[in-house]
Amino acid sequence: MVGGARVDRREQLVAAAFRRVAEAGFEGLRLRQVAEDVGIDHSTLHHHFATKQDLIGAIAEYTTRQFWTTGPETSDPASALRGHLLALRRMVEDQPHLFAVTVELDLRARRDPAVATAMARHEAGWRSFLTGVLVDGTTRGVWDLPVDAEATTELVIAAVKGVRLAPEAAAQVFGQLEALLVGRAPDDTEGERL
Repeated sequence: MVGGARVDRREQLVAAAFRRVAEAGFEGLRLRQVAEDVGIDHSTLHHHFATKQDLIGAIAEYTTRQFWTTGPETSDPASALRGHLLALRRMVEDQPHLFAVTVELDLRARRDPAVATAMARHEAGWRSFLTGVLVDGTTRGVWDLPVDAEATTELVIAAVKGVRLAPEAAAQVFGQLEALLVGRAPDDTEGERL
């Protein structure tokens, strides 16, 4: 088999499995159905993923990879934080299936070391980004109030994890985060509001 075709088939299998988890959770993930969704025989799936556990690990990587770019590149900490929050809000509103899968993955991570590793790697990068922006803003005197970067990072992560379960509240939650963290000047024309 040509290398590119094998990679494409593997990606198709992961995307199909992702959709199954989004629809029915890990309890509804059946390898036969995933193989059928891609149009291959069940036994062929095992050429790409030896076990269901291997496929679940790939779902975790696929899911967390979708968060790698969540806002505009800017050197201004307030703009970076605002852009990040706006991107996350849009993702919650526009891609509820993505967040449904992250809920499933967080629950699975409690029992599955491979998923726990993928989720920890994702959250470490997220924590690093948020903490860096908050420390930079503190150093530059951007924030109206003193900011504990690590605690504030945990606040943002907890709020995002909570709103995954109630995406209809995303506008209110992210608006409140922005007001608390970035503030709102009456003449703020810097960018799109949350």
